[in-house]
Amino acid sequence: MPPIPAADREGTTGSTEVPLYWREDGDREAPPVLLLHGGPGAHHDYLYPQMLFLARNHRLVTYDQRGGGRSRSDDRTPVTWQTHVSDMGMIIGELEMGMPDVVGYSWGALLAMLYAIHTSENNSPAPNRLVLVSPAPATRQWRTEFESALAVRSSGDTVRALRAELDASGLRETDREQFRQRSFELSVAGYFADPARVTELTPFRVIGRVQQSVWDSLGDYDLRESLRKLKIPSLVVHGRHDPIPIASAEAIAQLLQARFVVLEDSGHVPYVEQPAKLSAAIDQFLDSTANDS
Repeated sequence: MPPIPAADREGTTGSTEVPLYWREDGDREAPPVLLLHGGPGAHHDYLYPQMLFLARNHRLVTYDQRGGGRSRSDDRTPVTWQTHVSDMGMIIGELEMGMPDVVGYSWGALLAMLYAIHTSENNSPAPNRLVLVSPAPATRQWRTEFESALAVRSSGDTVRALRAELDASGLRETDREQFRQRSFELSVAGYFADPARVTELTPFRVIGRVQQSVWDSLGDYDLRESLRKLKIPSLVVHGRHDPIPIASAEAIAQLLQARFVVLEDSGHVPYVEQPAKLSAAIDQFLDSTANDS
């Protein structure tokens, strides 16, 4: 996997209940973009180095969401979706981002939608534009379908053969670090259209306690009616072979009256599987709507 360049600027928040690590890249005077990682309970850097293309023409800010990465703490208070929405607003305010464009990946795309709904319902400043990449399901029912599809793919013939190959390799005894790396890759191989591409993904860790508490807080959720009320220029990008139902992404796009781009030969990780097509779609959207937002 390619190395991750050092941040142009970085720090921790002082306005949030617990300090959150943030990173900033690109020209500080350029239009701001806030990048939201997936999870929940993960950290920002597995989106890098690929998603750093956003810093070419923007002030790119991302952060480790509460409970994961360098934003972990000893606070055992359950982290909820409301926690993340509040933290996101604090980040935008503390870093003086105004009304940034928001690019959300997977769970981060769902967080972007939840934040936009919250600001709309409370007459607060909304995101300038939304870019939703491989968005997490818009309803609990679609999430159930995703969980089933991922389970099937993760136990399919290709992944089972790769696991057998790893077990027979002797790496567990001879190279524990390499064994752990390969084990991680196989744990997420079901997300990819071609499991061989998983070696290009920067490894990450999900804190299960945080992930569970966030999903529990959403309950039997359904965002569709709330999304219909939003009036924000939006782009939705989804891989044809993503285990998240394409029907969910298509519904999100229709409800937001958004541009909808389906990437062929891609699963849930288009920034690894189809980076050129993903960056072209995002750049084209941001360039062409610069005067509409």
